[in-house]
Amino acid sequence: MTGYTCILRCADDTFYVGSAIDLDARLASHAQGLGSDYTTCRLPVDLVWFAEFERIDEAFALEKRIQGWSHAKRQAFIEGGFVSSLRSSSH
Repeated sequence: MTGYTCILRCADDTFYVGSAIDLDARLASHAQGLGSDYTTCRLPVDLVWFAEFERIDEAFALEKRIQGWSHAKRQAFIEGGFVSSLRSSSH
């Protein structure tokens, strides 16, 4: 089953990292204030990055990995600042 990892930028300039089977439905939930407690009080949110995976467990694993990163590291990742380091550390 296909899965997605996504990063949303919240109105307070923080990032929310999540995973979903249906990315469009999940984004709609967040926009309506139903996505998570974190984003509900930080609306509006904007999708700033996402990746598609063949399996939802792969998307969930990357979500958990990114959640451990600092704001600065997430920002660099979104901007493509360290893609090669992500690839080398995942092998």
